Amino acid sequence: MAEDVKPTRKNLMEIKERIDFSERGHDTLEQKRDALIMEFMDILEESRDVRTDLEDAYDEAQKTIDVARAMEGDVAVRGAAEALKEHPELTTQANNIMGVVVPQIESSKVQKSLDERGYGVLGTSARIDEAASAYETLLEQVILAAEVETAMRKMLEEIEQTKRRVNALEFKLLPELRTNRDYIEQKLEEQEREEIFRMKKIKEKKEQAERAEREAEAEREAEPVSADD
Repeated sequence: MAEDVKPTRKNLMEIKERIDFSERGHDTLEQKRDALIMEFMDILEESRDVRTDLEDAYDEAQKTIDVARAMEGDVAVRGAAEALKEHPELTTQANNIMGVVVPQIESSKVQKSLDERGYGVLGTSARIDEAASAYETLLEQVILAAEVETAMRKMLEEIEQTKRRVNALEFKLLPELRTNRDYIEQKLEEQEREEIFRMKKIKEKKEQAERAEREAEAEREAEPVSADD
């Protein structure tokens, strides 16, 4: 409430400084918000491409595994899958985008050669090899999709947080500060007018007193001198 602010020049100066600081902060946050939205749109476009590739990789993996099961049987497919000795490894690094830390996922041991898959080459067919290769490609797409989707989610969270801060400054803090500034300026102007009026009254009274004194002095000088004097 503006009425709770003491109308002093010191408070007025402090509020004007806060207004200036808040306006500059508001402009900076608006620029950050707009830049984040542009980055988000780029990531969103990338996410659509990654999702399409992921769906294609999934369809291909399903097709090859169905063929392998039909040709080799479930037992052979499970045996080839359980023969895997080296599992994929994932490492994450922090990537900074407009102040937003998003994970960058690095994978290794996903794509494997025939001898790295663990099952005997002579005991399996090309159908199992094709299924294994397709699922390795699918796993790489899943990892890439996880990286992009996580980055998109974090960017969206930062955009929403920045928008809330912009709105808080624009619709709450700055209006309150400007109201307080206007209130103090109005009160100071009233005090100044009252002070001018008071000084004017004092001056008028002083002039009246001086005029009365001069008139009294003139009357005394105009009085006739008696003979006895």
